[in-house]
Amino acid sequence: MAGPAVRDNDTVSLYRDDGIVLRTQKLGEADRIVTILTRRNGRVRAVGKGVRRTKSRFGARLEPFTHVDLLLYTGRSLDVITQAETVRAYGGPLAVDYPRYTSGTAMLETAERFTPVEKEPIIRQFLLLVGGLRALGERVHDPRLVLDAYLLRTLAVAGYAPALDECAVCGTPDPVNTTGSRSFAVPAGGLTCRSCRPPGAASPAVATIALMRSLLRGDWAQADISQARHQVECSGLVAAYVQWHLEHSIRSLRHVEHV
Repeated sequence: MAGPAVRDNDTVSLYRDDGIVLRTQKLGEADRIVTILTRRNGRVRAVGKGVRRTKSRFGARLEPFTHVDLLLYTGRSLDVITQAETVRAYGGPLAVDYPRYTSGTAMLETAERFTPVEKEPIIRQFLLLVGGLRALGERVHDPRLVLDAYLLRTLAVAGYAPALDECAVCGTPDPVNTTGSRSFAVPAGGLTCRSCRPPGAASPAVATIALMRSLLRGDWAQADISQARHQVECSGLVAAYVQWHLEHSIRSLRHVEHV
């Protein structure tokens, strides 16, 4: 009876996946715990044995911002990485550009926060992260715009997209144009009409709301020509909205905001 059980266990213990390394932490003298957002298995925490040694076969491949193809086996508390091959290393180009590096770091932290359950498949979050890092590396758009677009779309995938075309409370269409209130209330869920405006709501410029819409929809032609003051206002609203829904601050955003 022992034979089939062993074969079944061998079948399920090894698995292959690819993912983005989100962060690493030291474990013992030579190992690291590597947190990866994978394509098929969601967020995985695994041990890279010996990766801190100078002669490690794949230590450099398990650094944050790296897209890696992995072979792992399931452990009792942490999985173990047995093979790692680089698919694409995003870290190099970002490391020499501080605004892009800090924006990328905020993306990695946000991806981890929005995947609280380990090994829960969530491919849309994975694809968003890959797309965001690729856009940062291409250097076509302002890095803060790329980050804000990523944050807004991550919120949408998680079911928290801000209301930008109707009142978040009563559903009145296009409250910016119909009431002129330009009220944005984070706790309410986005734009609110004059009647539903709660105390403490922000009053962003119409162009700021238009920029948020463009970033959420991927309209880069409009986003790229937006004015700096509207970009700053947009970033403040997006950061507040993300952190409200996470009920936790994104520490990396502090560094982005001081660029």
